[in-house]
Amino acid sequence: MAMASPPTWLTVISWAYIGVGLLCAGVILYNVYARGYRQRMGAMEAVWPITAFYSGPLALWAYYRWGRLQSQKWQKEYSDPPEKSLPAKAATGATPCGAASFLAHLVAVPSVILLGLTIAGMDIWPMIILIAVLALPLLFAFEYFSSTVPGRSLSSGKGLGVALLIAAVTVVAFDVGMGAAMIFVHFVLMFPPTEVAFWFVMQIGLILGLATTYPVVLWLIRRGTKEAV
Repeated sequence: MAMASPPTWLTVISWAYIGVGLLCAGVILYNVYARGYRQRMGAMEAVWPITAFYSGPLALWAYYRWGRLQSQKWQKEYSDPPEKSLPAKAATGATPCGAASFLAHLVAVPSVILLGLTIAGMDIWPMIILIAVLALPLLFAFEYFSSTVPGRSLSSGKGLGVALLIAAVTVVAFDVGMGAAMIFVHFVLMFPPTEVAFWFVMQIGLILGLATTYPVVLWLIRRGTKEAV
């Protein structure tokens, strides 16, 4: 399948969007490390700026609305944050899956290209599979060491099963939105990964992944399986 070159206007938008994402991530990092708003859950200090990189102002708004209020400094200087609504818990609870998928993208896409991996003559399928395979242990580690297992004081044995369940169902849910974007860019736009527009669409795909993960996280939190972050 012949790859296509994106129009100049889309390339400009792609670079601008990446620049905005970097700026938003930088603002969060400044708040965390320069201003001392360290997260009570240490892993979220990576999740928030990663989320800001691919979702820009949307993540920055969510950080100021919910994330920064979870820091020890905020609670010491002001007060305990107000109880988040269930939808808000689900929105922030989906971000670790997005961060894991983002990191998996950075490894999976170039690896598939360099190794020449294909399924049915196409590289998109091994990319989607490898992204899920790499994101799964990252999300499992988050739930086991930082979020649900310590938050619910589960035993190590039960915690393994619960963390694996949460990681598996949320990664699958995330792949629905993210995979749709990857299929679109491969079969419709046909942009190669060497084009910045490819990565711009992948960023949009990550936002779609958050949207398809949201109802699953909402369900997990509502039934008491997953701890809110």
